[in-house]
Amino acid sequence: MSNPKKLDKVYIRDLSLRCIIGIFPEERTKKQDIVINVTMEADLRNAGKTDSIEDTVDYKRITKAILAAIEPSSYNLIEKIAQVIADICFTDELVQTAEVIIDKPGALRFAKAPAVSIYRER
Repeated sequence: MSNPKKLDKVYIRDLSLRCIIGIFPEERTKKQDIVINVTMEADLRNAGKTDSIEDTVDYKRITKAILAAIEPSSYNLIEKIAQVIADICFTDELVQTAEVIIDKPGALRFAKAPAVSIYRER
């Protein structure tokens, strides 16, 4: 058995924002908090050699794209938000995999947050 090639990881941790999210009428009128965590896998060896932004995943650009796509949105499900974010990650050609975790704090009375995690490969 051969070992699959291990890739490097780029993280966006605890990105907090507010958007309309939910299926119930009371959720469709007021923005709610969500917390986004993203892990992207890519080969970053060249960036380690060149010290150049062109050779790595531009997490600032991806974060701005996430904010632009999600803050004005009004999706029903956090699963949809996670998929939209994964699609944004793949706009960077270096990204080979994306794991997106969406927490919706305050949605369940006796829990810190319900959450969804998705994993996508190019």
